[in-house]
Amino acid sequence: MPEYLAPGVFVEEVSFRSKSIEGVGTSVAAIAGPTRTGPLRGKPEVVTSFAEFTRIYGDVQDLSFSGSTVLNHTALSAKAFFDGGGKQLFVSRVANFSTPSSGFASATNSNNHVTFASRFPGAMGNLTLELDWRDSENLLLSVITSAPADGEVVFLEATGLTNTATTADTSARAHPFDFRGLVRKAGSQYEIVDDLAVITDTNGDSVDVTDIEVGDYGLEAAGLVNDGSTSVTFTKVTARRPSSGALADGTEAVLSLSEIAGLNGFHEGDWGTLTTLYGTLNAAGTEFIIEDSSRNPAVVGAPIKLYLSALAAAPGSVRAMMVQRSFNINVRNGGADGAVIYTYADISSAPDAENSLSNVMSASPGKRYDELTSPVSCTLANSVTGDQIIAALYNMFDSGAMNPGPMSVEGPRYLITLSGGDDGSTPVAVNYSGESDEVNGSTGFAAFEDIEDISIVMCPAAAADETNHQAIVAEMQKHCRKMRYRVGIVDSREGMSLSEVREFRSNFDDSRLALYYPWVVAADPRGTQPTVNLPPAGFIAGVYANTDVQRGVHKAPANEPVIGALGFTQEINQFQQELLNPAGVNCLRSFAGRGHRVWGGRTLSSDPEWKYVNVRRYFLYLERSIEKSTQWVVFEPNGERLWDNVRITIENFLYNEWANGRLLGTAKTAYFVRCDRSTMTQNDLDNGRLVCEVGVAALKPAEFVIFRIGQKTADS
Repeated sequence: MPEYLAPGVFVEEVSFRSKSIEGVGTSVAAIAGPTRTGPLRGKPEVVTSFAEFTRIYGDVQDLSFSGSTVLNHTALSAKAFFDGGGKQLFVSRVANFSTPSSGFASATNSNNHVTFASRFPGAMGNLTLELDWRDSENLLLSVITSAPADGEVVFLEATGLTNTATTADTSARAHPFDFRGLVRKAGSQYEIVDDLAVITDTNGDSVDVTDIEVGDYGLEAAGLVNDGSTSVTFTKVTARRPSSGALADGTEAVLSLSEIAGLNGFHEGDWGTLTTLYGTLNAAGTEFIIEDSSRNPAVVGAPIKLYLSALAAAPGSVRAMMVQRSFNINVRNGGADGAVIYTYADISSAPDAENSLSNVMSASPGKRYDELTSPVSCTLANSVTGDQIIAALYNMFDSGAMNPGPMSVEGPRYLITLSGGDDGSTPVAVNYSGESDEVNGSTGFAAFEDIEDISIVMCPAAAADETNHQAIVAEMQKHCRKMRYRVGIVDSREGMSLSEVREFRSNFDDSRLALYYPWVVAADPRGTQPTVNLPPAGFIAGVYANTDVQRGVHKAPANEPVIGALGFTQEINQFQQELLNPAGVNCLRSFAGRGHRVWGGRTLSSDPEWKYVNVRRYFLYLERSIEKSTQWVVFEPNGERLWDNVRITIENFLYNEWANGRLLGTAKTAYFVRCDRSTMTQNDLDNGRLVCEVGVAALKPAEFVIFRIGQKTADS
């Protein structure tokens, strides 16, 4: 009671109605089994579509256990679940690795400056990374100029040059002559750069460049005489400023040529047959330093300085000049031409940049979603520089793809292949059981224990392992009993005979398990063959979920179509089912004109009270709903007022269930709720116990529909 110490008007809020109970969801499923990738520890992730499953846990391609290829039943069953109408699926990846660090794919350079690694273990981690340089614009700028500035290096092409100067060897030279080469403006004259020039006299004879003195043969400004036949052209080629920012000395760049024949005689060193040259630009964009053989394996004599103006000698052979400072990384699954499954955008080669490799591809992402979906991480060595990062990347690139050759119609590709990833050994029962670890994260079925919403559990991949099948189902049984409100779907093994499936069923007696037989024939989503045989669990879980949503958990998940089924591996007839149905084996059957259906709805319990799946699941639904919505009762004063409130709360909930057609009988006979002195002794009250008894008349499925037809006379 509040205290009232001063006169005034006071308003208090009170409740004159009982609390309400909200029915819990029953269509949330959980699947445990091996997948292509994904986390092995921690809270299982819920996925709401198969596309989301693929992003986190990989595709439907096969798994490889110790060199033996097996179907990826977990992924295939997850697809069947969503195709059948399922909406929410929690996934716990199960694996069997010898050590915690096993199974990861990686790639690193020889000095370990840059290391790429798959975020999760598995053969799917053997990905291909393709760098896509963001500065893809062609930077080359060619300008024909009549008056080069002092110090500029330009390409000079001249015909009919004459020399007005008189020299000692004038008589030995025929005039006029042609000149092609690099020159540098030096005051009033032009100097031949690095002796790279071609001089031809009127007789077609080559003039040795070393015989030319500075200022000879019209290479002096005043000596370029236009006598009617003289033609002089100066061409300046530079790399312009990229849109991403100004050039700096040592800017990484790549020069692409269609052929190098036009440049022969105007560069130093030997480029071999390479048409893709890697190196650095200076800040002015006039010089390109061709790097050593680690990036240009066929280049002899590197590093080689190339004045970009020399490119004017072969204008048709030059493709492009692009800087290589920032890049994207496309992650491809299935080799160099595989599908792009993830893209890391705008990465800088600078190690301390905000968008550096180690930040964009962080080993410990700040967001949970990135941790789950980002397939690759990158770590950099301590004190590594940007130049070392670029060198490390080129050390890891596929040299064949980076240098396609002069006859290739494709440009260079920058590919890094991760290797060493594997799927480990076949998971066994202890891997499915898992371990509870609050520090590092739980595994297997134990990881599902912290999730309240799950009501359907399955492990379809276990049915493909004849050795461990029964033991894994036993682990699922223990999990369902421990968590109370869950039902496990049990798969028969492929190709079991009637006697074998009956014998397998005899190993279990539990109302929280339901066994289905035989396997389902479905279209192969891998595209490798027309059909594939799959365990029924994924399809049945979809039937459970869809029936719960469309009709309610009280409806038996039977006489429902198996969505996605093309047939079953064994055609069960009426007489065969008469052997299986009494044993609690639910059959999947095909009917002419009615498709492929679930034709059984029993549990694996010998107790007739819990013979049917829908009855068992409906009571679990009632129990969980009442438990969850009456938490407010704890520590309330344990007296008549509380008892009445609890009784009315549950009666209102059950009346709503009856009104929705989920209980048998009238409103008075369908249920009862007792919570008074008749249900509690004084000892119960003294020990803080409130005892409420609830009786419910559940609807049983019409498993056997009987019509009695007889003859009658017309007057009777």
